[in-house]
Amino acid sequence: MLSARAPCSQVCGGLRQASRNFSNARYRHHCTALPKGSIRSAAARHVVGHHNRRVTLTTLLGSTVLAMGFGTSAMAASATSPTVETILQNPNFPETFPFGPEEFQRYDETPDTSFYSQPRFVTHIDDGAIAALTKYYSQVLPPSGTEDAAILDMCSSWVSHYPKGYKLARIAGTGMSEAELERNPVLTDFTVRDLNKEPKLPYEDNTFDVITNVVSVDYLNRPLEIFQEMHRVLKPGGLALMSFSNRCFPTKAIAVWTQTGDVDHAWIIGSYFHYSVPGGWTAPQAKDISPAGGIFSRGDPMYVAYAHKKA
Repeated sequence: MLSARAPCSQVCGGLRQASRNFSNARYRHHCTALPKGSIRSAAARHVVGHHNRRVTLTTLLGSTVLAMGFGTSAMAASATSPTVETILQNPNFPETFPFGPEEFQRYDETPDTSFYSQPRFVTHIDDGAIAALTKYYSQVLPPSGTEDAAILDMCSSWVSHYPKGYKLARIAGTGMSEAELERNPVLTDFTVRDLNKEPKLPYEDNTFDVITNVVSVDYLNRPLEIFQEMHRVLKPGGLALMSFSNRCFPTKAIAVWTQTGDVDHAWIIGSYFHYSVPGGWTAPQAKDISPAGGIFSRGDPMYVAYAHKKA
């Protein structure tokens, strides 16, 4: 069962009056859901979106990062505009992490444990996006049955979207809902953990071959600490896969995410890799794995940003 959607105008126009009504649904965010005031840091002063126009991260501490985009049509972008797959080829990361505390504020700052207290046995991307992600996993995850391989599904729920029948000696999960984690058939063990409150993964160093994270990176308000932890628990050469789409719970997503677009999101995740453990990750990359039809499709897009822990 897919969670409910709402048109852009409904999300943008009604967020402040009806934020509590959004607690059980995820929405496409071709809009800006401003949390508690405007963004003021040097990195995000250029993120000034509204219902009919989206301004991306045009300049970042003097370095040109992205072009200006209007609306959601590909016809609005110039032929030289970066894409999700090209933006990290020459990311021009500034010398220091460009985002301040304001970028990681959320409209709803109530405890996440309250927000996730009611299990949601729904899928948060549509069937096409799920199929695309599962197909991608079949190409990059260790073969099913590999005896010495281990995966961590971080921010997991009742489904991980791995290939049907996929098994390893260990597939661990962390998540917010015990009821959902108990229902996940691929997990061999799990831990309930609020990573925004306690950004520490409960595992030994060099434990996992792969870490997966499905459409949840946009909720992390202490991402550098989490990416440091991911680096710690991965084996040398291990792979971190952060998948994302354009759907979210807007009241719980961080400010810089809700005010930017898909290309920006790839750059933002890339920055988490780059600054969390300087020199510890391979150069981050991003891949568009969206179902056939791409940007012209009415279905959900699907992307993955990834990097390896250096051996």
